[in-house]
Amino acid sequence: MSMIFRFRMLSDENDNFVRDYEVLYDTTLLDFHRFILQSLEYEDCMASFFTADERWEKLREFTLMDMGDGTDEAPETMERVTLGQLIHRHRDRLIYLFDLFGDRAYYLELTGVYEAEPDAVYPREIFARAEAPDQYDPSKNRVEEEESAFDEVMGEFRDFEGDDSYDDEY
Repeated sequence: MSMIFRFRMLSDENDNFVRDYEVLYDTTLLDFHRFILQSLEYEDCMASFFTADERWEKLREFTLMDMGDGTDEAPETMERVTLGQLIHRHRDRLIYLFDLFGDRAYYLELTGVYEAEPDAVYPREIFARAEAPDQYDPSKNRVEEEESAFDEVMGEFRDFEGDDSYDDEY
């Protein structure tokens, strides 16, 4: 039976944006890239994956195109690397850089490893909240601050604000 990785994807452009994905451990980064584009309804674009440390610092890069210059320091291509080759521990992290010039990215963290369901099709999106940030225009990603649960509950008491018809002296 195959194993799947469950990733949570977040965006620093929209605090409400969340996607949870389940992906077979032997999926290539190229196939994962294509799935992410489809899931977010983005057009094909140049992108890179990076492994990341616990502070989200970029480590190894994996590119869409071969950037080899004959040295060992050149990044590997996405088509040659599977998730199972990179992900080894719970909470391992990837950065998906989808806008190379604007340095815009999504942040993926492994949240679990499970046995694949026999009849399920992978990769798949299992949870989605909020719209994805605009692929090309970060200024369109401004999200109005949602009212907090505290403000919502306390809103019922605003009817009493400013009612000074009562004498404060006893």
